[in-house]
Amino acid sequence: MANFTKDMTIGEMIRINQNVVPVLMEAGMHCIGCPSAQGESLEEAAMVHGLDIDTLMTALNNM
Repeated sequence: MANFTKDMTIGEMIRINQNVVPVLMEAGMHCIGCPSAQGESLEEAAMVHGLDIDTLMTALNNM
């Protein structure tokens, strides 16, 4: 099981484990394929989408 961190990009996370996609989509992050997914951190993306990063990290690391 991979431990994801707030500073990882969505692209990195998907390369490690594609099962993150449904978790991110359910949280409202539909930017899986957008260019920002390759350059901004998960924490930055969560902030843009108005999501609580700690709740999202818990969901991702407990999947």
